Amino acid sequence: MRLKRFLLRYYPPGIILEYEHHGQLKTKSIDLLDLSPDTDVAAVVGDIVASEPLVTPSRAPQVRHLVERLMGKLQQASDHPFHLFKVLRAHILPLTNVAFNKSGESFITGSYDRTCKVWDTASGEERLTLDGHRNVVYAIAFNVPYGDKIATGSFDKTCKLWSAQSGQCCHTLRGHSAEIVCLAFNPASTLVATGSMDATARLWDVQAGTEAATLTGHTAEIISLGFNTTGDQLITGSFDHTVSVWDASTGRRSHALIGHRGEISSTQFNWDSSLIATGSMDKTCKLWDSRSGRCVATLAGHEDEVLDVSFDLTGQLVATASTDGTARVYSTAERTCIAKLEGHDGEISKVCFNAQATRVLTASSDKTARLWEPRSGRCLQVLDGHTEEIFSCAFNYEGDSIITGSKDNTCRVWRV
Repeated sequence: MRLKRFLLRYYPPGIILEYEHHGQLKTKSIDLLDLSPDTDVAAVVGDIVASEPLVTPSRAPQVRHLVERLMGKLQQASDHPFHLFKVLRAHILPLTNVAFNKSGESFITGSYDRTCKVWDTASGEERLTLDGHRNVVYAIAFNVPYGDKIATGSFDKTCKLWSAQSGQCCHTLRGHSAEIVCLAFNPASTLVATGSMDATARLWDVQAGTEAATLTGHTAEIISLGFNTTGDQLITGSFDHTVSVWDASTGRRSHALIGHRGEISSTQFNWDSSLIATGSMDKTCKLWDSRSGRCVATLAGHEDEVLDVSFDLTGQLVATASTDGTARVYSTAERTCIAKLEGHDGEISKVCFNAQATRVLTASSDKTARLWEPRSGRCLQVLDGHTEEIFSCAFNYEGDSIITGSKDNTCRVWRV
């Protein structure tokens, strides 16, 4: 094996090694999830050289420079407030979801008007309308990090794959017998998973447009799913109160996560794929060991249903959003609540971190989105102006743009 070059990954912090093995170019990552402005750089470099055979002692100065660059990036977190850049009269009926591509230069919106639209973030101009579904377009996603494909899941029971450049429909994926309400690409963009009200999930070959596996075992609707970072596992959350962990290569169930006493609302892997967070109508969020399927913590405190859960990119924090009008931030190491986010006048349906983990964004039925400092719980800004509830929101990768989607048929773009 021969090291060819180093690549940086800012969020979460890491160094990618590009190397040659038997004539093939491969990559592996050194995750530096605990990196902070106070980190002992010499100690980190020493650990890397000692534990990674590809990094010889002669490479230590290069590695030190890269670690210092990552630490510098962490200190660049912006404290500037966001301002309203543009109101997009996006659709003729309410929006369902919004999502950025990896670079953040474009984003997509889904709607009850049966279309998905692609937008230019910098100008706010519409690039494409993806038209072809015969019912609500509910679930939408770019194939991050590539960004050349878009998947749309509809109440018409189909998923469509589109070219993000031309807007051409590449494949229509048929097989579900009820509405598709969640979907996700695997990290390699070779598979797309769909979850349906028919109590099944399906894996589809992106290139061929054919079904790779049907995941059966749930006894009620599947409303949440996601791949882990390496793409070898998939989780599905169901109204049957359980979450299933699947082997993505075989479609076989590895574990059933049993313990919640209400419908599952949200599921997510952390970055290193060691933990799974699940939110439930039973007012709790649970953390599970992804390899054993064992529940390692029950994060309680909400007075009503937990509607959404979100890890920060390093996996050190998890945020929850609830019908009780509050959000909470928990430490995954301590498994305790470190901040209660109070101020909304209605239920919070969506919560997410920026890539830097310095901000939490919440979307509420009170027609506002709010920005919070995750460790103190202090509300930093109220993003108002929508005239109906907001049920989707997202940061771009750099954390300097936000989109909010509302029942008022509009999408708002906010910038620092």
